[in-house]
Amino acid sequence: MRRREFIAGLGSAVAWPVAVRAQQGEHLRRIGMLMPGDENDPVRKTYVSAFTQALAGLGWTDGRYVRMDLRLGGDDINRIRTLAQELVGLQPDIIVTSSTSATAAVQRETRTIPIVFAGVADPVASGFVARLDRPTGNITGFANSETSLAGKWLQLLSEIAPGLKRAAIMFNPDTAFVSLFMPSFETAARSLKVVPIIAPVHSDVEIETAIVDLGREPRGGLVVIAEVFMIAHRVPLISAAARNNVPAVYARSYFTRDGGLLSYGADLVDAWRRAASYVDRILRGEKAGDLPVQFPTKFEMAVNLKTAKALGLEVPTSILLRADEVIE
Repeated sequence: MRRREFIAGLGSAVAWPVAVRAQQGEHLRRIGMLMPGDENDPVRKTYVSAFTQALAGLGWTDGRYVRMDLRLGGDDINRIRTLAQELVGLQPDIIVTSSTSATAAVQRETRTIPIVFAGVADPVASGFVARLDRPTGNITGFANSETSLAGKWLQLLSEIAPGLKRAAIMFNPDTAFVSLFMPSFETAARSLKVVPIIAPVHSDVEIETAIVDLGREPRGGLVVIAEVFMIAHRVPLISAAARNNVPAVYARSYFTRDGGLLSYGADLVDAWRRAASYVDRILRGEKAGDLPVQFPTKFEMAVNLKTAKALGLEVPTSILLRADEVIE
């Protein structure tokens, strides 16, 4: 072999990505994943698919260069904490989390294993990072910026349901950091001259009771926080709102596809794709604490015309023109 050919070959070998070198005998890198939801939830499948496809595009194919250990905690905070312990015990190279509750559970178990989150409401107020631009610890990721959107949801609700007089914000206090949302919600309520109502719930029965109470008088509306419990119980929630003639706004478009009236929020599929880039960088040697927390670059609005008609509402042109998805 000529000397120039040998040097050229050596150079290309040095430039191989870590994932390719792993095929030559190194152990598979291990990625832990903790999410709410269950295996039958199509939303979770969409997020995982977006993440694994993006990761494969960066050279990390599951089962070939990396091993992914996925754990689904449903809407049970105790189970989520148990699974967090289990994942940390596996000593993965990195852990990817979805939701504030799952991220908090993993943070309780490790301050050394890198954590990348996708879909945390306020990482500074939640205590995950010291600063957005330089987290400094073992956690970074992609926030959904939705604490500031609570007021926006109420504004949209008053736009699609003119004459709104009362609005409840619904959440499960065991799984939601609702205090982060309240300033924006209450400020908007004052501006719109709407009476704000706090509606904590723990079960389908409590969801039904709260919505029945809200629907007893006209001009009531509902804002639903997209947290672990409310997402898992969205079908009975949406049904109760329809039966009691209560217009509601949500943070995720799948609520609207399931029959909800209106939704507006960050595109979390995009956030999961972007999270793959941080996992790639950390597996290649960068530190989580050196990677800035990022915020959504894509938002989506969806409106369900069938639900609007059933509620006796005419969707204004201003919403139709802004909607990314109109369900008829």
